[in-house]
Amino acid sequence: MPRPPDMTKHRGFPSGMPGHGHHFTIRRANEKGATPLKKLQRLARPGTIEHKVDAAFLHALWHHFGPEPFERGNLDAGRLNLLFGREVVPAEDNFDPTSYDALLRIDEKVARRTFPESFDDVMEV
Repeated sequence: MPRPPDMTKHRGFPSGMPGHGHHFTIRRANEKGATPLKKLQRLARPGTIEHKVDAAFLHALWHHFGPEPFERGNLDAGRLNLLFGREVVPAEDNFDPTSYDALLRIDEKVARRTFPESFDDVMEV
């Protein structure tokens, strides 16, 4: 069996949204490589659970990494893809969407406009 690729595990980052079954991180690297990051259409409307999960994920990203670039690592690709290309953008010119080492950053201006509640010190979910 091939050895899975190395993947940074973001210690202290929430694994998901409590009580809802939505994951923010993955436990182990995929043996076939990282799921590609791509911009997905987001259908969540304000006030829906999907919108709250996206806001909670962005809240966790902001309070864990702030405005600094961060490594993709064990962050869930499905959850990232809902923010990718809008609130979360590549932080490097030679961005590889299939790498666990890819650097990302929060586009604060866009994120504050879309999910202002994510920047509060405490977020009610």
